[in-house]
Amino acid sequence: MMKPSLKMDPNRRAAWRQRHRGEWAVTPRPDVTHGGAGLRRPEAQQAAKMAESSGRAGKSSGSGAGKGAVSAEQVIAGFNRLRQEQRGLASKAAELEMELNEHSLVIDTLKEVDEARKCYRMVGGVLVERTVKEVLPALESNKEQIQKIIETLTQQLQAKGRELNEFREKHNIRLMGEDDKPAAKENSEGAGAKSTSAGVLVS
Repeated sequence: MMKPSLKMDPNRRAAWRQRHRGEWAVTPRPDVTHGGAGLRRPEAQQAAKMAESSGRAGKSSGSGAGKGAVSAEQVIAGFNRLRQEQRGLASKAAELEMELNEHSLVIDTLKEVDEARKCYRMVGGVLVERTVKEVLPALESNKEQIQKIIETLTQQLQAKGRELNEFREKHNIRLMGEDDKPAAKENSEGAGAKSTSAGVLVS
């Protein structure tokens, strides 16, 4: 851009300055922000990083607090696991009860025959020839062991039942078909009180 010459007419010089006034405007420095903060660029970047890190810390603390809550799916899964364990113990106890009855029946039958009489016993899937005198003590010993195992399973089954009831009461679990029973009871008593929590419905 050409500057006005000293020999230029004063009127033309004034017109030239008026026309090119915008080109003479001073541009701001690149390292100064004009948002009112008055921070230089490195300081502004550092402040932005600090704000971003504090925001991430807040999010992580919020998510960590939310992890402590137990969802309905986790409650149902835990309840089904305890109920499956209880059913497994009951099934095993019933199976041993049947085996105990079979032992009792065989023992009662062998007591009425001669001790020298031959009998066959299944050992590892193979029939082995024995006498009544040899087989009867072994059957009585097995019967005692089965009775002890059944007693242990019964104790475990009772403990598992208490654990299941405590878990159910803690999480307010209701089974399918039990919704009408509390409602009928409340109507008969005329309490009209509402439960504090809806609970979890399990089929």
